Order: sequence, then structure tokens, then C-alpha cells
Amino acid sequence: MPYKPERQYRSFAASNFQPEEPVEGEEKSYRVRGHFTTFSTEYELFPGFYESIDEHALDEADMSDVIFQLNHEGLTLARQRNNTLRVGIDPDGGWCEADLSGSQQGRDLHEAIPNGHIDAMSFGFTIADDGFEWEEDEEGAIHSRITRISKIFDVSAVSCPANPSTDISARSYLDAAIEAKRKQEEAAEQKRTAAAVALRRRKAMALVMEGIQLGYAPARA
Repeated sequence: MPYKPERQYRSFAASNFQPEEPVEGEEKSYRVRGHFTTFSTEYELFPGFYESIDEHALDEADMSDVIFQLNHEGLTLARQRNNTLRVGIDPDGGWCEADLSGSQQGRDLHEAIPNGHIDAMSFGFTIADDGFEWEEDEEGAIHSRITRISKIFDVSAVSCPANPSTDISARSYLDAAIEAKRKQEEAAEQKRTAAAVALRRRKAMALVMEGIQLGYAPARA
């Protein structure tokens, strides 16, 4: 799978990723439907790092021209722009429905899905600047949550859900986001400390001034 560092990739086993059942007497359908992500279910990205996608993460996402591929590369098998791909949101997560009849590769993929050769889905996306939260538990594990996705570029059927590109993109984003938050916390702590020191100085100066007003001179070494 190609790795584009500006994008995130997540893959999910798609138990409901199935071809549309044929209707007797009608021409064979090459439509498939499944969820490319699930909401509020925590999964392990890699040892010590867990993630979930908030149920409102896709509410404001740009899904205006998503494409459907195999393993995020090669021929575009379906696309919203030509009405061969539909994407949407339901209580379980983000879903897509693709018409794969437009190419031999798409028709071959349609045959591979019920045989179990392709049994997972993935999507490529970007996270909004304020669309990520995390916390560290008592054992040092990181639990993160994606709260706002800004854009979805593609959804894909994937032959190998666990892959180096997903790991790289997730690690890269998490490391940067966690480091940024820690720096913010350090800066906030420094400001609190500076404010407390300034307050103590003001109080000390106020006591000195009060003493002068009462006729007492400050002690000299």
C-alpha cells in the first residue's frame, strides 16, 4: 500500500463487507457494501497505543469526492463523482456502497470478496487540527480518540489489514500530537509557576509598603 505522510490510514476487519445479493430475473449486480470504520470501539494500533473513533468524528468531514480502490492503489474502481460510489454514516460507523461493474479488476474483486480472499476495509483521511485527544493510563499505555476528521480521500478493500503504512502513519501522527500536547502542558506549567512567583513578590512588596507607611523601615543586612 502506498504511504502518503500527510494522510492517516486505518483498516478494519469488515464482517459485513459483502456483495449485494442477486435478484432473480435481473442482470447480475456487482455492488458491494460495508463499513470502512467503526465508532467508539477501541482497538490496539501497536503495543501500548490504543485508539477509538468518536461517533461524531465524521459529522463535518469532507466526503465530496471519495474514490474506491484495492489496497489504496492502482485503478479507481468506483467514484462518487460518477455515481458509482456512495458513502454515508450510520450509528455503527462510516459505510460505503460501490458498483464494481465498470472494470475487469472491479468484477474480479467482487468475486474475491465472498470467497474470503478480501475481508477487510480501510480508509485514507486527515484529522482536523483540534480533532485528537489522548490520555495516559496508570500503566503507561496511551489511549487516543479521533474526534474530528477533516477529509476522507479514499476507501479501499484491503487484503492485509495490518500493514506497515498504517503503523507508520499512526505512529507519526501520535508522536507529533503527544509531543505537542506535552510542550503545551510544560509551557502552561511554566506560566503558572511564573504567575505564582510574581504573586508572592507582589504580596511581599505590599507588606514592605505597608510597613513603610506605618513607620517601619525594611530590615537591612
